[in-house]
Amino acid sequence: MIGILNRLVAHIEAHLRDEIDLAALVRTEGTSEYHVRRMFSSLAGMPVSEYIRRRRMSLAAADLLAGDDLLGIATHYGYGSAEAFGRAFRSVHGTSTAAVRASGGPLRSQPILRFSLTVEGNRPMDARIVDREDFQLIGYATQVPLIHNGTNPHIQAHIAGIPVAEHARLNELSSAQPAGLLQVSAQRDPDYREGSELTYLHGVAVPCRSDVPQDLDAIQVPAGQWAVFSVSGPYPSALQELWAATATAWFPSNPWRLRVGPSIVAVLDRAPDFSTATCELWLPVEAGN
Repeated sequence: MIGILNRLVAHIEAHLRDEIDLAALVRTEGTSEYHVRRMFSSLAGMPVSEYIRRRRMSLAAADLLAGDDLLGIATHYGYGSAEAFGRAFRSVHGTSTAAVRASGGPLRSQPILRFSLTVEGNRPMDARIVDREDFQLIGYATQVPLIHNGTNPHIQAHIAGIPVAEHARLNELSSAQPAGLLQVSAQRDPDYREGSELTYLHGVAVPCRSDVPQDLDAIQVPAGQWAVFSVSGPYPSALQELWAATATAWFPSNPWRLRVGPSIVAVLDRAPDFSTATCELWLPVEAGN
């Protein structure tokens, strides 16, 4: 995966003034666009689309200072108008094209990324690969923004709005793995952009052919493999650190890749105030090349 990401960066650099077909490039690497986007975002701290935009604006600043025509620069980097280019330029550099031409800056250049894997070997990651037939996730769903660090207040508010009796009812409905009350994230942006919208479901797993109560939402989950990771510690920071470690350590070192599907957190045990917890993280995977 590290090699694929570095080849992706080299391809982007060679085609900054062209339309970049990420899907076509990924097909030649024998992996999936979904997996590459997720790994790039997790390791680089930004979506690949944002990296391309920053690199283009870094080069565009040099063209601007060289005195090139503004509309010509905009067209050169794929923008249909000088106004659209100007908005993108300001979003990256924090200043206008006119100000840069007048004073030479300030400029916020995006360096070319280089991915590397640091092997320490002193913190092995335990995971198990589970084959699951198709099943359903049922419960109470809502749309929330993605938040990378700390507690998500939108999810907290959603759970707090579910009547206490419904938690017991959901537990009684649980009849498939992963067991118990589940925190489900579905329809997540593959670029993993903070603030992007996802579907959050608070519920349980049931067999595919189970009848779903009409007042509950349902997510159909096709058969496939899952990588299951366990973590214990402060909540939610330990869980969020585990998420990051799957991208930085486990996926680059193992022959599986993410596939499209919901991610599931099963809380196995927790403190009364939820300050600490033992959780399982279920990620949909498939064998890679």
